[in-house]
Amino acid sequence: MEVVLTESDPKLGQRGQVIRVSAGYAHNYLIPHKKAALATASSLKNFEEEKVRHIKALADRKAQAQTLADKILSLSLTLEVLAGEAEKLFGAVTAQDIHEGLLSRGIAVDKKDIQLPEPIKKLGAYTVSVRLHPEVQVKLKLWVVKKKD
Repeated sequence: MEVVLTESDPKLGQRGQVIRVSAGYAHNYLIPHKKAALATASSLKNFEEEKVRHIKALADRKAQAQTLADKILSLSLTLEVLAGEAEKLFGAVTAQDIHEGLLSRGIAVDKKDIQLPEPIKKLGAYTVSVRLHPEVQVKLKLWVVKKKD
């Protein structure tokens, strides 16, 4: 019996793939658990249409991420923080602080996408990696300066 997978499975295959399984396995497990649907002409057509929509949505998200990356590349973010002697900060600059700095500039980036290997604890210039999409990553210029009293 042929079925179309409605979700990916490591043993069976990828979503949208047509596979051949026993009738009992299809009727007793795959179809009731909504892991597959009967491979009819209409279900195949629906999966193809959904696949095209999915590919278009992925391309749109990548284009939006690229536009945002261009904005970030042209930006130099300056964060004013409290610091003591020897340029050491009281506290640290974290991804949350960078996120808030970008938001104040009108750029919305999820703080989980800001990749800091460790919190910044000294004044200076840094390059921070921001992952906007699995295929789009950009470097942000960050200046950590002492807050004026």
